[in-house]
Amino acid sequence: MTTTAAAGDTSPNWQGQRVRPTRLLLLRHGQTELSVARRYSGRGNPELTELGRRQAAAVAARLGAHAEISAVISSPLSRARATARAVADRLGIDVVVSDGLIETDFGSWEGLTFTEAADRDPELHSRWLADTSVPAPGGESFAQVAERVGEAKEALLQQYPGKTVLVVSHVTPIKSLLREALGTGPELLFRLHLDLASLSIAEFFPDGGSVVRLVNDTGHLD
Repeated sequence: MTTTAAAGDTSPNWQGQRVRPTRLLLLRHGQTELSVARRYSGRGNPELTELGRRQAAAVAARLGAHAEISAVISSPLSRARATARAVADRLGIDVVVSDGLIETDFGSWEGLTFTEAADRDPELHSRWLADTSVPAPGGESFAQVAERVGEAKEALLQQYPGKTVLVVSHVTPIKSLLREALGTGPELLFRLHLDLASLSIAEFFPDGGSVVRLVNDTGHLD
């Protein structure tokens, strides 16, 4: 997982880049009771289940030996912070909280299943799924999420240029970062699946270039 080029190697990589990118290891938090029930879980703050804690420990066993990880950045929600802390404790570093990495605010749909939300607000729910500018009732739109996540990403690129950073967050923020790195449209939000405690990797270069190296890897959970 190292980003270090061979000494004296100035040849470009496959993207034509000659400098090190900032590598973001994008980790989804472990299981909670709401994820078991497949309910919208945004700004609510459920704790990890016992399985979720085991998932966090498995991730920590995988990533804890990677000394090149310069920082562990987490959403402020407890499920993400607990997952991040498991890895950070192995690395011997602190968890830094970034409010911009918090999950989508689902408003009055918080805690509902997909079917319950669709039955409660059928017309709005359909528009919300079709148009990223449409917010959930009393909550956020996916476009708003992408904007604040993008700002959080830019702050990380400025603070950790050329470094490897573990980012522990949630489905929509991670999908937003992968979407930006791939340069794809909003349809990625609805077509990409991310498992609990899965790892993805995106790299961002100083000139604005980017590449995705890994998506939804759960090998550490086997």
